[in-house]
Amino acid sequence: MRLATWNVNSLKARLGRVERWLATFEPDVVCLQETKLGDDAFPALAFEALGYESLHHGEGRWNGVAILSRVGLDDPVAGFGDGVGADPEARLAWATCGGVRVASCYVPNGRSRDRDHYQYKLRWLDRLAGDLDGGSTPDDDIVVCGDFNLAPDDRDVYDPTTFEGATHTSAAERDRLAALLDWGLVDVFREHHDEGGLFSWWDYRGGDFHKKKGMRIDLLLASRSVADATDVVVVDRNERKGPKDDPPSDHAPVVMDFSR
Repeated sequence: MRLATWNVNSLKARLGRVERWLATFEPDVVCLQETKLGDDAFPALAFEALGYESLHHGEGRWNGVAILSRVGLDDPVAGFGDGVGADPEARLAWATCGGVRVASCYVPNGRSRDRDHYQYKLRWLDRLAGDLDGGSTPDDDIVVCGDFNLAPDDRDVYDPTTFEGATHTSAAERDRLAALLDWGLVDVFREHHDEGGLFSWWDYRGGDFHKKKGMRIDLLLASRSVADATDVVVVDRNERKGPKDDPPSDHAPVVMDFSR
């Protein structure tokens, strides 16, 4: 099975790129983030023409997540499944695809550590851990993936000193990620690549992509059964490139192949 996660930073602006990428690489499951579409505007028919069922959880101008699958899409859940109350933002979708429970996550940015949005980010990550506890066990086949807006360690940012006192690298955020790993998930990319400087996001400004000034914040977290069956994990940096009339997202797809 080939599974990918990709923050497309507006599906409306990048639908053609996504369609071409699907046709070229033929992933079985794709988790999209930051679609920036309402559910009524989501191009489900375009994906159906390529062989994909889809689940979209959107709100319009901001946020939005989706799961595309050509191996089945069962037990869909838009948002958290804990019954506590709806998240005010469209940032999470769950579905079972080919026997694997999959989550597409768009974790809040946090903005700055003195903002309410940072506290929302920490609560959101706590709630994600609660969702796992409420419906799964570490022995299940699970992939929780997406834009986490969180660099797991200092290898995952181009210059750790630049981020001192900022979001994305704070101890509290990394503690929440550690809780997900302690629950039984594995950072699959890190099991295959130990070196630093391998990023999935680069700011549009200042030529950061060409200067290799990026962050690894798009994560594939899998249960041990899936991680052990994984052969390849890659970042498709080529999809971060493109001309002005076909602009790329500021994120690249991250792809894993595993046996089923």
